[in-house]
Amino acid sequence: MPELQRSAERFTTAEYRARLARTRAAMAEGGLDMLIVSDPSNMAWLSGYDGWSFYVHQCVVIGPDGPPVWFGRGQDANGALRTVWMSDDNIIGYPDHYVQSTERHPMDYLAAQLTDRGWHRGTIGVEMDNYWYSARAHERLQAGLPDAAFRDATALVNWQRAVKSAQELDYMRKAARIVERMHQRIADKVQVGMRKCDLVADIYDAGLRFDPATGIGGDYAAIVPLLPSGPDAAAPHLTWDDLPMRPNEGTFYELAGCYHRYHCPLSRTVFLGKPPAAMIEAEKAVLEGMEAGLDAARAGNTCEDIAVAFFSVLDRHGIVKDNRTGYAIGLSYPPDWGERTMSLRRGDRTELRPGMTFHFMSGLWMEDWGYETTESILITEGAAETFCNLPRKMLVKT
Repeated sequence: MPELQRSAERFTTAEYRARLARTRAAMAEGGLDMLIVSDPSNMAWLSGYDGWSFYVHQCVVIGPDGPPVWFGRGQDANGALRTVWMSDDNIIGYPDHYVQSTERHPMDYLAAQLTDRGWHRGTIGVEMDNYWYSARAHERLQAGLPDAAFRDATALVNWQRAVKSAQELDYMRKAARIVERMHQRIADKVQVGMRKCDLVADIYDAGLRFDPATGIGGDYAAIVPLLPSGPDAAAPHLTWDDLPMRPNEGTFYELAGCYHRYHCPLSRTVFLGKPPAAMIEAEKAVLEGMEAGLDAARAGNTCEDIAVAFFSVLDRHGIVKDNRTGYAIGLSYPPDWGERTMSLRRGDRTELRPGMTFHFMSGLWMEDWGYETTESILITEGAAETFCNLPRKMLVKT
């Protein structure tokens, strides 16, 4: 299968080669001869691989030269054949008796393969603080490659993903259209007495079903819908149950549209009844703070500048938010749609550059209630672009 056919569906081979070149430049700067990445998002960004196989050991290897090498379970190699841009000889599948075995480990097999390629010496970077790279995997790699030195390269690839290409931004804008219709479905359907599980079914329907008006259908998001109500909304990461929605409670809905694995998160709050004065006043402060933060979200400023602008408004209103107010977003797989690099908080002096994308997460989680109104934003040469076009206010339904 020619390279162009492999990559044409989502990205060109030229874009993948440019990503590889950026990664190799970062490797050289860090003194790395080889890089092993097991974060599924980094694997996809470098190779194009897209499959739900991250529950077994897999990785992409960047050697001293040539294209990346995909490594994974033998039966998943068929998925690699259909999604990666590299030629077939850059795909390595290990036998199934290595899967979840107490007698042998897939990294033993990888070490042997790297030795056969002459890639068993030098300094090898690995993602030590990554969800998918286990202590056992590291131990077996070290044992199998005794002539190599290992160095932590956590987030090396993540940082190369910070500035999005035109094609990536196109996918994020499509994801924005998806999350808009998810929130619109909530506005149309939610009511007192509706079972929350049934509402989530509607949310998934809106997020996945093909829409003839936009010509796009959705992908699964890296995080399930988060929609705690009433006192439970004081906790930001609760999901749903099968109980009816109750009157005089607020519920925030933190969702993301996803298209070709690119995410656009967006949160809004719905109150079924008359919202209390404290929530109304908090909303005023949050919206004022968001305007200040968006005004600071300009190329040349820093992540901290956005945070300071937002938190300064909350401070004036006497509201304490003791967590960050945003993070980088883009390509992702479960369990998180953040890129795990930049954060919108005091102390993060990362310079904002055109093409960077963030979830401006201005949520408040108080003692017995919660409120979220958020925006996903794109840094440009001028004012920040908000990906979504949805009223920035609480929806009140009686």
